[in-house]
Amino acid sequence: MTPRNRRPEPGAAPAPRIKGRLSRGAKVAAEASPVPVAERTQKVLARMGLGSRREIEGWISAGRLTVEGRALTMGERLSPGQAVFLDGKPLYTETRVRVARTFVLNKPAGTVCTRRDPEQRPTVFELFPGALARQLVCVGRLDFNTAGLLIFTTDGELAHRLMHPSHGVVREYAVRVFGHAHDEVLAQFTRGVEVDGETLAFDEVERQAGPGTNEWFVCRLKTGRNREVRRLWESRGLTVSRLIRVRFGPLQLPRRLPAGRHTEVTGADLEALYKSVGLPSPAAPAGLPAKPAQGRRKSPVAVPARARRPRPR
Repeated sequence: MTPRNRRPEPGAAPAPRIKGRLSRGAKVAAEASPVPVAERTQKVLARMGLGSRREIEGWISAGRLTVEGRALTMGERLSPGQAVFLDGKPLYTETRVRVARTFVLNKPAGTVCTRRDPEQRPTVFELFPGALARQLVCVGRLDFNTAGLLIFTTDGELAHRLMHPSHGVVREYAVRVFGHAHDEVLAQFTRGVEVDGETLAFDEVERQAGPGTNEWFVCRLKTGRNREVRRLWESRGLTVSRLIRVRFGPLQLPRRLPAGRHTEVTGADLEALYKSVGLPSPAAPAGLPAKPAQGRRKSPVAVPARARRPRPR
């Protein structure tokens, strides 16, 4: 019998426990109960949709955020359960955690992507109920005459990652161009074209079938510069007569979603969106059924049927 398995002599003191050694049950319990990790304050509050990270950093610099009776400092981490106050009013507590929500809007042409417009033009935020609109962050922008898919979310961290070029989220557009674009022009677009001192390019551009003086194309790119799609086409003397964003990352513009209407992103679509930027999927909002998972489908081009088969002139 080895010393390890030897039974103690009658009346002998029990052998001391070896520190650092866990029983099988203790190991399983330890692995199943990870210790909560403290995160940067601006990251936690932005993820809850309480403001953008830049806005929250401004609150910290101004001394407006406090925790445990003292002002928060820049870079300080927030532990789970700590209560945060903005100007003395509770902003975040352990029992006041809000579930993030995300929406897709079919933006109509003739609207602007700001909360208030000096020219009094209609804004995309007016298409949401007032209480909800105040919580939403618009993921990127579409110009006044561009229609199609816009993402809105109360999760500031999700919005930040979707817009940041380091994550390479693909934007896909259906473009109607007045005039004929030769194959060499399309090749230039993928190689890169210098416009106003910066190099712009499509990752992919595909010609769609259909005769007529107006041609339809599908363009894909991973950047969101101001009027980038229009500027590329106009740099070669071609006029964009219609521009629709039909995809952003894994989300497609729903074919049956009318212009000016929105729908909430849930289930497998929401998980795919968070996964595309390396974030864990949030809990489903209470009372909202999750969409069943579906297999991969070919990416549709959300252009009107008339556009694919123009009427003869």
